[in-house]
Amino acid sequence: MKLQIGTVTLENNLILAPMAGVTDLPFRLLCREQGCGLLCMEMVSAKAIMYKNKNTKALLEIHKKEPPISLQLFGSDPEIMGQIAAQIEELPFDILDINMGCPVPKVVNNGEGSALMKNPTLVRQIVTSVVKAVHKPVTVKIRKGFDEQSVNAVEIAKIIEDSGAAAVAVHGRTRAQYYAGEADWEIIRQVKEAVRIPVIGNGDITSPEAAVRMLEETHCDGLMIGRAVRGNPWLFAQIKHYMEKGEPLSRPSKAEVRDMILKHARLMLEYKGEYIGIREMRKHVAWYTAGYPHSVQVRRKCNEIESLHALEILLEKYF
Repeated sequence: MKLQIGTVTLENNLILAPMAGVTDLPFRLLCREQGCGLLCMEMVSAKAIMYKNKNTKALLEIHKKEPPISLQLFGSDPEIMGQIAAQIEELPFDILDINMGCPVPKVVNNGEGSALMKNPTLVRQIVTSVVKAVHKPVTVKIRKGFDEQSVNAVEIAKIIEDSGAAAVAVHGRTRAQYYAGEADWEIIRQVKEAVRIPVIGNGDITSPEAAVRMLEETHCDGLMIGRAVRGNPWLFAQIKHYMEKGEPLSRPSKAEVRDMILKHARLMLEYKGEYIGIREMRKHVAWYTAGYPHSVQVRRKCNEIESLHALEILLEKYF
C-alpha cells in the first residue's frame, strides 16, 4: 500500500519510528533491506546543529541506499527551527520531521519534545516557521497529550495541518505514560477523522496482526513501528507479507538471527570503529536474543566482549 507524503511517494506505508540510540545508520540499513517504506533518523537538536556540536555530524549522515528517509529535528524556538531547517535542507533526506513527542525529562524540561503539546500557540509558530523555510515536506510527531488531563492530539493535529505540514504521526500514549500501559488507538482514529493530511499511527504495533488491526480500527494511512523492531528488523518483512498474502511469514531461524547480529555488528564497526561499535552492539544483542533459552547468560557475557572476533565466538557457542 503506497503512501503519499507531500511530494514524496513511499513504496509502502510501513515507517521506522525515530529512536535515540537505536535508529542509527547501520540499523536503518537493515530495516531498509527488510522492506521498510520510510526510515526515520535519530532526533537531532536544532540548537546542537547551530552551535556545531561535534556529535551532530554522525547523526546527520545518510547512506545512498537509505532514501526515502526522514530527518527529525527537535527544538522550541520557532526562529532557530526555521533557520536550521533551511541550513540543512541540502542534505539528502526526503522529509523533515518535527519532534513533539519525546518524553525524556531533559528534553521536556527544556520545553521541547512532548512539552510542546502544552503550548498550541508555539506549535503553530514552530510548524509555520519550518514549513516556510524549506521546500521538502514537513511532518510532525505528537502524542495523545501531555497527560490524561490534557488530551489534545486532535486540536494539535488540526493546528499542524493548518500550518502547512504534510502529515502527522500520533503515538497513542500521553507523555505521563512514557511507554507504559496500552496505547490508545481511539485517539488516532479521532485525529484521522479530524484532518485531511495523512495520519500515521504509532504505539503497540508488535506483530503483523496488530498492524492490520490498527489500520482497521483507526483507518490511519501509515504505520510507525518503534520498540517492537529493536532486535527484530524482520518485523517489516513479516507485516508486508501478511498484508499482501494474508498469511504469517515464518520466524527467522537461529542461524538467521546469528547472521543478522553479525551483519549488524560489521556495519557498526564500519561506521563507528571497533571500540564504540562493539559496545553499542551489546544492547542490540540483548534485544536480538530476548526470549531465547539461556539469553540471560549471553547478555551477561556480551557485556564483556570488546571485539568482533569475541562476538563471533560467543554467538557460535550460543547458536
